[in-house]
Amino acid sequence: MSTQVTTVTELREAVLKARRVVVKIGSSSLTVDGGGLAPERIRELVDVLAGVRARGAEVVLVSSGAIAAGLEPLGMTERPASLELQQAAASVGQGLLAHHYQQEFARHGITTGQVLLTVDDVVRRSHYRNAARTFDALLDLGVVPVVNENDTVATSEIRFGDNDRLASLVAHLVHADLLVLLSDVDALYDGPPSRPGAQRIVEVRSADDLGGVEIGSVGSKVGTGGMVTKVQAARIATGAGIPVVLTAAPLAAQALAGETVGTFFHPTGRRRHLRLLWLAHASETKGTLTLDAGAVRAVVERGASLLPAGVTDVDGDFGAGDPVDLIAPDGAVVARGFVHFDAAEIPGLLGRSTADLRETLGEEYERELVHRDDLILL
Repeated sequence: MSTQVTTVTELREAVLKARRVVVKIGSSSLTVDGGGLAPERIRELVDVLAGVRARGAEVVLVSSGAIAAGLEPLGMTERPASLELQQAAASVGQGLLAHHYQQEFARHGITTGQVLLTVDDVVRRSHYRNAARTFDALLDLGVVPVVNENDTVATSEIRFGDNDRLASLVAHLVHADLLVLLSDVDALYDGPPSRPGAQRIVEVRSADDLGGVEIGSVGSKVGTGGMVTKVQAARIATGAGIPVVLTAAPLAAQALAGETVGTFFHPTGRRRHLRLLWLAHASETKGTLTLDAGAVRAVVERGASLLPAGVTDVDGDFGAGDPVDLIAPDGAVVARGFVHFDAAEIPGLLGRSTADLRETLGEEYERELVHRDDLILL
């Protein structure tokens, strides 16, 4: 059997057997030149998603467009550079965007629920469980969650890959069977699509398939994403066992019918804990722990926890539960993990055995700096 035939079969199975589908659409696919919302594009998308619902699948929609929707009412022609103006535009535009979705889904007898997230809502232990319960309740009630990043209050998270990586994390959070990324480009190409002779990449089975591929990083005037963030999102999702289809918004109906449009990313890994998935791909670490050679071997080769005896230096201002980089003596980052002590406590623990720490400081110090269940190799 040829690779192409195999791809067609696997694609159709992944799409048509998916019981829970996350669809992400970018700002440029929902707006007209100048930044205002294009109601007809929203209507076309909703019609397609209602068809997915009609065949028995659940749908979660991750939609960019709040900032873009707020540009026209505020007299702006492109995304502002300052964070304050971006947040103002998001505040104006989010209500407009939600209203359009509510109206269009209502034509099909479907109720929508707005879910505004920051990265912390998806990855922090104290938050993501509540977020998961909220999604479960909405889906159990037959509601289509319409998700966007909470741009009105977000700080650095406002540039979190134009919702692409957020969509991949949401797909993991809701245990999705499929992630569909819709943009203004019909597929991933081996070079700029405008270049004569550029070839569409039909499928990606591993990172090796992207070797030598030129991936553009520039997004639209109203969004922040680009092909780089979409490939990163696909890597996160497929690494957690979720297949991904990447294509243009006008091809959404074909993509969600299992036709061979766009680029199909095959699953490459198994479902992992969401906190560790985020830790590997999207976290901003708060400090570093320098390991000696023996500790590097224990963590990397034996899958052991990181003990104080194997750490030679600490840097950064972090608290217990924050993400930190674990670095080898030569400075290479070998892993990331959630540390169990505040930075101020660690210097007094370095190089000491847990038995010694228990004897001198008490039982609460006879534990790992980073438990193996709370770290991921890089």
